[in-house]
Amino acid sequence: MESSAKLTLARLSPRKTRLVVDLVRGKAIQDALNTLRFLPQPSAKLISKLLTSAVANAEQKGVSDVDKLFVKTIYVDGGSVLKRFTPRAMGRASKIRKPTSHIAVTLSDTK
Repeated sequence: MESSAKLTLARLSPRKTRLVVDLVRGKAIQDALNTLRFLPQPSAKLISKLLTSAVANAEQKGVSDVDKLFVKTIYVDGGSVLKRFTPRAMGRASKIRKPTSHIAVTLSDTK
């Protein structure tokens, strides 16, 4: 049985988030959470919360053994970009891009 969870419009760069996501893809849920716990990246905390939410969704669906779950698919898509401007010298302005991410995870108990 599969369960999934999504996080949309996370204020994280998709490129930086993909580096963390690649570390947990295909791992058992306990191994993935332990890996994320000791990573210094800010995205690791949000991904760990997302995995915990997916586990809670699996319990709600009635999965027999939650400890047998593993990360079947997890991917990061780019979301909308917040565009801001900051003043610069001689009356000019510089563009500041604040990217967002959409993160989706699917857990499964069978390979």
